[in-house]
Amino acid sequence: MRIAVCIKQVPDTESRLRVRADGTWIEEDDLPFVINESDEYALEEGIALAEKTGGEVVVFTVGPARAAEALRKALALGAARAVHLADAAFQRGDASSTGAALAAAVAREECSLVFTGSSSDDLSYGATGTVLASALGWPHAWLVMGFSLEEGGTSCRVVREMESGKNELLRIHLPAVIEVQAGINHPRYASLKGIMAAKKKPIVEVGPGDLGLDPSAVGAAGAAVELLGVHAPSAGGGAQILPGDPATAAKALVDKLRNEARVI
Repeated sequence: MRIAVCIKQVPDTESRLRVRADGTWIEEDDLPFVINESDEYALEEGIALAEKTGGEVVVFTVGPARAAEALRKALALGAARAVHLADAAFQRGDASSTGAALAAAVAREECSLVFTGSSSDDLSYGATGTVLASALGWPHAWLVMGFSLEEGGTSCRVVREMESGKNELLRIHLPAVIEVQAGINHPRYASLKGIMAAKKKPIVEVGPGDLGLDPSAVGAAGAAVELLGVHAPSAGGGAQILPGDPATAAKALVDKLRNEARVI
């Protein structure tokens, strides 16, 4: 079984973020970058399954040259090969253009199962895996907190986390795309042996032409969503505490929403 795992390199969430002078994005030059949290769990799920089935993991990412560091870490953890969509045409895409590009790369490698994280820690679209599945024409499940391959390897059982503490159990026929939640497993650490072995494992860079894609259909050019700018949230104006019993406070709140905030 050939298993694809899609990961994303994102700014370390512990870092202090600064908005660029032009307001288009954050300053990245001096930021540390890491593998997106839920993608680390997706990677562990894929590697563990490959070890059980005798399969191999091919890891994919879209990003500039620095994203090769994330791929190298994935190789050190146990992935067999890596595909880097590093061409400038792929950059600054949204869920639709990035998902379509990843789908073409996965199809080129003839993978039969894809693991991704549920959302990214930077843009948090939470839709790239869904677009990927749609482009491939495969079933998918989002917010997965449990996964097991069924006997015969033609289907899997997944547990989805729902609202109100409820779970949903599904049987999904392969090939499929599984979007996992952080906490589904316990990601491993890279061993010294794995780090040394990763240096000899291949990372293949591909461009739109290699995937049969029009450059105008990927990255920022093919995006349906345009990021106009980012800014730090403004400081709040303080809170109001409404006195009285619940009925009195509720009446006062409705009055303020209607006459001051004018939202109802």
